[in-house]
Amino acid sequence: MSRRATADDVDEICMGLPEVEFGTSWGDRPTYKVRGKGFLLYRAPHKTAVDAVTGELYDDLLVIVTSTEVEKAALVADERLPFFTIDHFRNFNAVLVQQSRLPELDRDELAEIITDAWAAKAPRTLVKKYFGDV
Repeated sequence: MSRRATADDVDEICMGLPEVEFGTSWGDRPTYKVRGKGFLLYRAPHKTAVDAVTGELYDDLLVIVTSTEVEKAALVADERLPFFTIDHFRNFNAVLVQQSRLPELDRDELAEIITDAWAAKAPRTLVKKYFGDV
């Protein structure tokens, strides 16, 4: 039986994937990478992402890569999911989510979304090996 996702699950899921390292990108932002390519990062508060209700900068955002614009749109459009996007990411396949809203997801859902992000950046041979398609 699945349980609600937590911020701690992010590290466990990411580090459980093949050839993942935790480093930095976009200057100094903590980022999970596969062979040097980032697939999930902790975004710094920025004026491009503001809570519409409070006017405060979001200070707990994760940026999770999506494989395609279609996948991004589907995650954002699903009203039961806490994902969103901003104009700053208009031409970038990724969704945003507040860490404080991760419990709105099942851990299994979060694992699937993160695994898809990893697969979008990992070399095809590594993805095939991981999913047993070799």
